[in-house]
Amino acid sequence: MLVASRMSKNPVTASPRDTLAEAQARMDSGNFRHLPVTDQGRLVGMLSDHDIRQHQGHLTDTRVTGAMTDNPITVSPDTTMEEAAEIMLERKISGLPVVEQGKLVGIITTADLLGAFLEIFGSAEENATRIDLMLDESGPRDLPNASQVIQSAGGEILGLGTYRDRWDEERVYYLVVRAPALKPVMDALEAKGFRVLGTH
Repeated sequence: MLVASRMSKNPVTASPRDTLAEAQARMDSGNFRHLPVTDQGRLVGMLSDHDIRQHQGHLTDTRVTGAMTDNPITVSPDTTMEEAAEIMLERKISGLPVVEQGKLVGIITTADLLGAFLEIFGSAEENATRIDLMLDESGPRDLPNASQVIQSAGGEILGLGTYRDRWDEERVYYLVVRAPALKPVMDALEAKGFRVLGTH
């Protein structure tokens, strides 16, 4: 998934000549935590609510340039969501301006990343349940057979993934499943010998 599919397009911006009071009013009005700072269409900085809080009591007489981050890290619309997440984690920032051919075209935030995560794994779907289970690499209890059992019991797989069990390092598979009733799906899996660790 690319940043272009989740970013907020044409974001509200601040000017370097704005006061922090004006920038804060803009943030409050749109319920934003970040404002890209542009000068004649060119990105020159990034202002966060944290930056503004550092100047409380002086918002009307402090310009945006006195609080913003100069030359902020940017991504392009073609950056993957994974790359954007890595940058945010590494730099401990919660918003990135999106720039294309020198022009600001959007902003991507941690809220956008979380929304994408839920969308990818189907967790945002109504009546979706995550089933954690152990699978064989091949044989009667592998992923294709688990999928067939779930579908035959009236379930639909919306997403899947894996993680390592923290105690014995075994690979755990999780399937995000939507079904009219979950019990027939669970009963069918257990009847076929699948080791179900839990539902979420």
